[in-house]
Amino acid sequence: MNLEDVAQQAGVSTATVSRVVNNQGVVRKSTRIRVLKVIEELKYSPNLHARALAGSIRMIGLVVSNLENPFFLDIFHHLEIAAHNQGYEVLIANTCYDRERLQSSVRMMLGRRPSGMAMIVSEMEEGLLDELLERKIRTVVYDVSPPRAGITTIRTNYKRGMQRIVEYLHSLGHRRVAFIGHHPSLGPLNDRQRVFVEVMESYQGGVEFRVATSDDSFAGGRQAVRDLFEGFRPTAIVCVNDFIALGVLRQLRDMGLRVPQDVSVSGFDNIMLSEMAYPALTTAHIPRDFIGKQILDGVIGGNVPDANSSKDTLIEPELLVRDSTGSAPV
Repeated sequence: MNLEDVAQQAGVSTATVSRVVNNQGVVRKSTRIRVLKVIEELKYSPNLHARALAGSIRMIGLVVSNLENPFFLDIFHHLEIAAHNQGYEVLIANTCYDRERLQSSVRMMLGRRPSGMAMIVSEMEEGLLDELLERKIRTVVYDVSPPRAGITTIRTNYKRGMQRIVEYLHSLGHRRVAFIGHHPSLGPLNDRQRVFVEVMESYQGGVEFRVATSDDSFAGGRQAVRDLFEGFRPTAIVCVNDFIALGVLRQLRDMGLRVPQDVSVSGFDNIMLSEMAYPALTTAHIPRDFIGKQILDGVIGGNVPDANSSKDTLIEPELLVRDSTGSAPV
């Protein structure tokens, strides 16, 4: 199966197929979808391996949702160091939370004949995992799949982590609390928002809360605060991650509000910048170095699940209390 076969069946030029496969150039969305469908039907992968160094490079494919978010960059950093020590290179791709980009990035990497694939994403197509299993590609996924045979899964207990944050803020007297998230239609992100709502509702009166969503970015955090304060004045803001929380801290400061005297702020992930922020950010620690090691073990280690078994790791977040949270204002 080659690029010409895909082009013929999709009714497009080989140049168009090449642009779709490599995520380059401008292709209409309808055309891209049609080409990706044919690629999936024909199980086509570009033979980039033949154009590389004749198999002399051992490679691990890593696909992440947002490289602007330091959480994903940290995982790549730890994986790359560990992989390099074992003689492997890491090829990374960024999806921007787009399922189409996820599929095309994975297929591009498959063309390089990787030793294994890792997907640290919130957007996932189950059919993609089925295809990787069919191809016998060692695969590691984070947060987007329940344990399944042949796949190494790494999950975070977001329910317990979010409970600890909300319960801690409640113990400080906060009764008007907001949650800021992003991409709520994606399971792992919606889980954190859902738990926040469940915990707040469990207090059965005496509390008020709001939920806001924006982009997974520093600017997204700033915009979400502006949107919230148009009709609600929280004494505490819980953020889905530290990246957004940094924008929240800046926006509150620009509005003349003090943290934590006027508004407490918490994040999630414990990226390095959270400790360097002013004030230092209360957050839940997710060990990215451990995740990087688990990825490497799942791709090249001896303890790799076979077709009849699975390997599942559950991470328990640790609450780190810093200067950005304090007692609710009187």
